Amino acid sequence: MLVKTLFGLMLGFCCGIAVGSTQVNSTCYGTTANGRLLNGVSLPDEGKNFITYSDTAAALGRTYVHSTVRNVILDAYQALSQSLPKTQFKYGETGFKEGGRFRPHKTHQNGLSVDFMVPVKDKSGQPSILPTHVFNKFGYAVEFDQTGRTDDLYIDFPAIAAHLRALHQTATQRGIKIWRVIFDPKLQPYLWQTADGAYLRKHLTFSKRRSWVRHDEHYHVDFIIPCKPLSSYADDSQ
Repeated sequence: MLVKTLFGLMLGFCCGIAVGSTQVNSTCYGTTANGRLLNGVSLPDEGKNFITYSDTAAALGRTYVHSTVRNVILDAYQALSQSLPKTQFKYGETGFKEGGRFRPHKTHQNGLSVDFMVPVKDKSGQPSILPTHVFNKFGYAVEFDQTGRTDDLYIDFPAIAAHLRALHQTATQRGIKIWRVIFDPKLQPYLWQTADGAYLRKHLTFSKRRSWVRHDEHYHVDFIIPCKPLSSYADDSQ
């Protein structure tokens, strides 16, 4: 971990790569379900209070997003490091650098879709991190019951609510919006019971129908950024 951190600092010093806001400007095309991305940027593998769901997946290019989305995500994590200093967050799949079909997902095609793994607590009530590895499909095969519990972990609903509120607020500050949040409808009532529940119901749109996968171990967020027609991608990318 120390070597990785030092390498990242050296790379940033030598090449001007910032861990915070990126100066690269991405362009999205089409829709989340049929789109592409120009000048996509990757999320950092780790930060003060967050990590990627898989170093291997990140190395394979599965954690790219639109530049503005990246800035919003990092702004939100920075805000949460102050309000929830003991909570560690983990993000999941995002998309490819050039966008396009992103199996097995039906969306994630133009840099505006992001999966976030649920923050969890252990049996003693202490913040923990959802295990994500090849044997549980990098976290996507974890199953919570209808109260948000597994054998030894339970979903930290207040942390999810705080995260979604931070994402909405930082998106607003960056001049973009959140289109929708997909999270298991049977677990959504637990969000409404948190301190940020009323805020979420007022400002965010949650999918009311269960999607083709349950979305209990992660919540999917789609952002809204003006995108160019998909037909113009071929000419712009040359």
